[in-house]
Amino acid sequence: MTQTFKGPRCQAHEGSLSASVHAFVQQMQTKGYAAASIKTLTRLIKDFTTWLDQRGAEGHSLSAKHVADYLDDRWLERRRKRGDAFTLHAFARFVAPDGYKAGSEQGIAISPVHRVRQEFEQYLLRERGLAPASIRLYGDSVGRFLESAFGAAEVRLDQLTAPDVVRFVQADAARLHHPKRAQVMTTALRSFLQYGRYCGAIVVDLQTCVPTVANWSMAGIPKTISPTQVHSLLVGCDRQRAAGRRDYAMLLLISRLGLRASEVVELTLDDIDWTEGFIRIRGPAQRVDRLPLPADVGAALVDYLRHGRPACASRNVFIQIHAPRRALRGPSAVSCIVRRALDLAPVFRTP
Repeated sequence: MTQTFKGPRCQAHEGSLSASVHAFVQQMQTKGYAAASIKTLTRLIKDFTTWLDQRGAEGHSLSAKHVADYLDDRWLERRRKRGDAFTLHAFARFVAPDGYKAGSEQGIAISPVHRVRQEFEQYLLRERGLAPASIRLYGDSVGRFLESAFGAAEVRLDQLTAPDVVRFVQADAARLHHPKRAQVMTTALRSFLQYGRYCGAIVVDLQTCVPTVANWSMAGIPKTISPTQVHSLLVGCDRQRAAGRRDYAMLLLISRLGLRASEVVELTLDDIDWTEGFIRIRGPAQRVDRLPLPADVGAALVDYLRHGRPACASRNVFIQIHAPRRALRGPSAVSCIVRRALDLAPVFRTP
């Protein structure tokens, strides 16, 4: 280990993976990582390639086990830092996307629960045409359900019973502590149990056993807000900053066109038709709606695209402000932006 980490730093850069190191660093730069972060990850990747060269490992044969073993060595030398695993796995996938997957399967076996979840998510994508954000939400709920029922054992859907379903819903609804999230969980569970019958793995109609989660409306929360309140919400966006331009355009889409958070997240550059003056909204089951693009919304989008949106490979309209430059992670990101705008708007501040 002393030889590994105290040897010449340039060895890895001049070794068999030097071109890959350079290309990977360039990719990270295009994603908007700061110079200090680039310097840190470059040093880490060079150490990793030095370690690989000393063991005679070739780039096309990289696996998750190589990454795990290297991180164990760094841990013994008290050199392992938060984020190292993410960087190294990203580099390994970059160098050998096909070989890395094969190596991962050898080093880390996929669990039965994860395999069934993946099959269900493929069904939602191909047969139901659900949006990626919805598929992630459904997959998370179903994954928790399968883990509660089977743990690490083989998944036998034919052995599921009504009490299994009821116990999970009661426990998970209490854990989520939010009626809307609990409703998403029960909807996902019904969909999965229906899928089980569709596949022939479940004979009994268990989806009727899924309890209904109550969603009482709160009298203190208004169903809508007035035009004056909307104006206050928009004025609170600092449009001198990139984040303010982005948030302003998002809030206009929500308030003027009634877009949902998931629709805002999934909106792409190709969905905006500047010539005809409309935008495409992609819904479930491959449905596509066309909505007129009001002048003020179009102007806000142009301002954001020209002066606020960072350059990146993603075709999504709305991008994270901080690195990595990529699309927003889901509807919850939009909810956080709206919540922050409400906190900043003068009309919503509590005296």
